[in-house]
Formats: sequence, structure tokens, C-alpha cells
Amino acid sequence: MEEDHPLPPPPPTPSHGSPSTVPPAPVEHRGSIYSEASYTMSSNSTVTSSSVSSPATPPNLVSSPSVSTLGYDSPHAGRATLLDQSHLKPGDRASLLSHSQTINMYRENAKRTNNPSIQFDFSNFIVEAAKPMPMEDDRRWEHLHEAERLLRQLSLRGHGDAQYYLGNMYASGLLNRKGKNEFDKAFPLFVQATKHHHADASYRAAKCYEDGLGCKRDNGKAVQFYRRASTLNHPGAMYRLGVAQLNGELRITRNPRDGVKWLKRAAESGSSEYPHALHELGLLHERGINNIVFVDNSYAVSLYAQAADFGYAPSAFRLGECYEYGKLDCECDPALSIHYYTIAAEQGHREACFALTAWYLVGTPNVLPQSDEQAYVWARRAAQSGLPKAEYAMGYFTEVGIGVTKNAEEALMWYAIAAKHGETRAMKKVEGRSLPTIPAVILQQTGPDFNKLTPFGDIQKDNSKWSKKMLDTLSMTKRNSRSSFTASSIRS
Repeated sequence: MEEDHPLPPPPPTPSHGSPSTVPPAPVEHRGSIYSEASYTMSSNSTVTSSSVSSPATPPNLVSSPSVSTLGYDSPHAGRATLLDQSHLKPGDRASLLSHSQTINMYRENAKRTNNPSIQFDFSNFIVEAAKPMPMEDDRRWEHLHEAERLLRQLSLRGHGDAQYYLGNMYASGLLNRKGKNEFDKAFPLFVQATKHHHADASYRAAKCYEDGLGCKRDNGKAVQFYRRASTLNHPGAMYRLGVAQLNGELRITRNPRDGVKWLKRAAESGSSEYPHALHELGLLHERGINNIVFVDNSYAVSLYAQAADFGYAPSAFRLGECYEYGKLDCECDPALSIHYYTIAAEQGHREACFALTAWYLVGTPNVLPQSDEQAYVWARRAAQSGLPKAEYAMGYFTEVGIGVTKNAEEALMWYAIAAKHGETRAMKKVEGRSLPTIPAVILQQTGPDFNKLTPFGDIQKDNSKWSKKMLDTLSMTKRNSRSSFTASSIRS
């Protein structure tokens, strides 16, 4: 008779710095040195047309960093990542078995071996199995609570990865039926994991101390844990220390020279999760700091390009401006401008969305076809985020019928919204008129699907160099039959 063999152990657990499987708790970002690069989104700011549907709601956004030399507040760094457990996706090991059979076999193997690494991987496995299940499905909570029990046992045995993973599950609200963040449970686990030289745990403990999440605010402790994480080369911690020393935050004595050193170290470890230091250094090299950072436009552009390659919206928007207007010694290039604006706009950057509105109004040969409809939809997306000039543009588009059916009542509503937000042109439009009641949330109507708009990446780029004057001339030519509302005026 053949002897039973246990399932082979799963692949080894990855290192601390790999991507997350459980979303970490939200981290606040503050500040911007360019007011036009700052942007915010509100879940209650959805607005629609009577004939065009709303584009998909943009994701949570992150403000661009700032430096003390320019007198602005600085944001916090990005969120800490979880371990990459993608190799543990349900079904990877037994594609011919049912889901429940796979879990049962894995469970028996974990029990039989009593190996902490296998038990930790099994916990990750059942968490991944539970996540796609509906909130009301009892099996989801059975799997999550089983993982919680195993991770608690491993945590008591001093398993650093288990301590951090369980802490992040609490912090993200994954173990709460209402999705509530449980930092009171997460914080002690982060602190415990730091004793095992866990970089992400040290960073998260520092964030908790800085923001008072699950503990009392304590800047001294926050700095202590940021430094501990920085010695483990955590880019988020190094960035936060750098900004704190540039601005004199967290009760640290202002020291721009040391701040720049930390930013450079953080930039060397830049990633899609932590592109902030690259952007910050770009801002510094635009303006310079006496005897510390020299002005170097080309280097600033290269830093922005690296951050934009990681998908960082503020850097992409800045490059879009550079190639549209010839800033930072860049030659005007419509293709590159639209390319970078699109990177930022697809993440919901409201200024970038509005920049694409202007580009779609005029179009450019062999690069971007002129489209009133897409100009309208991008303007609407910018207006939904509360950008006053986009709200005014929505009023004008709806009044005149650019990319949408004319609707005087809705146009007046948009003008009223823009006027309420301080748009002077809109104030003139509504002056002396009886204004309609503005609903808190305008119900979504039928119309073009935002997700089906042609992505710029599918349009062949053209290396021809257009000057700003040529673009404005084209804009006036295309719009003179309707009004003087041109691409240049819409951006003002």
C-alpha cells in the first residue's frame, strides 16, 4: 500500500517590501507647492447632464508634496504595503479539485506539519479565498476568523510577519462586518512586529503615533519609529523624515541639508507605492535651496518622468504642462503633453481632466482627433471634483450645446454651482437671475459611457512641434462660429 504524502509546502514567504494583498488603512496626504496641482475628490460631488452619463468615480487621490522653502504644508508619505501572497491564490495548487477540497487539504497539511511558515501561508490563502465572497456570506467570515485565530497563535509565538499581517487586517477593517478600521487592535501588533525588524510595521507604528491611530499622538515616538524604519530602507519613512526636516515638522529642528539627503535615499527606492520623494526632489530642483540644491530644469523633468512612470498623478500633470507650454526648457510637444495629462486624468486629477478638455476641443493632427463629446465628458469629470472653472465650462457647454444637447436650465444650475465656488465669470452669468435649487447629488442619467472613451495610448503619437500660438489659432478657427470660448480661454 502506498504511503500518504503531505502536500508540498507552498513557496517561501516574500520579503517585507512586496505589494499588498489586504488594503492598508488610508493615509492622509497634505500640501502642494502648485495650487493648480492640488486636487481633491468628494464622494458627494457627483454631477451629471440630462443627456450624458457620469464617468466612473475617480479613485482616492493624493496631493503633491511641498517643501518648507516655499511655505506650504507637507503631505504624509504613501501607505505601507502588505506582503505579496499572489502565489497563494485559491486553486493554484489543485486546479482539478473543488475550492473547499483545496482548502481542506491545505488545512490538514498545515496542522500536520505545525510549521509556522506553512501556517502563515495557509492563513494568507484563506484570506484570499474569503475576499471575493459577499459580505453576507457566512463562509467569508468563517475563513477570515479561522485566519485570525491562526495569525493570533503565530503572533504569540513571535512571528513578525503574522503580527504585521494581522495588524493590517484590523487596520483595513477586513475583520469588521461594518468595515470599520480597528487601529486599537492593529497598533499593538505593529509595535510587536517592529521588534523583529519589520520595516513596514515600523512605518505603520510611526504613522499611528503621528496621527493618533489606536494610541495617543506622540511626535517623539513617531520620529523614533520613522528612524527605525528608515534604517531598514523603508522609502515612505525616509521620505517622511526628509520632509519633516525640510519643514521643521514633528518637533524636529529644521535642517534642509539632512532633509534633502533623506529624500535622495527615498528616491533611490522609489516605486509605484512610494513615488513621492522623486516628485519632491523635482520641485526642489525647480526652485533650488541656497548652497544645498541647485536649479536644474532638465534634472527636475527627469525626476518627474520617473515618478510619472510609477503612475504618480502630480508628476504626470506637471510634465503635461511642461510639454504643452514649453516650461522647464521642454519643447512644446502635443503628443507628450496629452500622454502625461492622460496618466494623471485617468487617476482623477481634476486639473489634468480639464487640460484634456482643452486638447479635445481643438484636437491636433495625427495625435488627437477633435471631439466635442469627449471634451464635454472630461470637463464634467473635472467639474465633479469641484473645479470651479470646469463647472463654468459645463454651464457654457450645456448652454451652447458643445458635446451635449442644449439645456438652459441645467446650464444655469452649473453657473450657479461655479458662482458659489467663486468663479467670477459664472457670477456675471447668474447676476440678477432667479437661480434653480441645486440638489446635493444630481442623479446619473443615460449617455456616453466614460469607460469607452478612446484612450490616448491607442492613438499614434506625432513628433511634430506645435507652438502655443498655433494651438490658440486653431482653437479660434474651430470655435469662431460659436463663440470666443477657446481652448486658451477655457484654461484661464
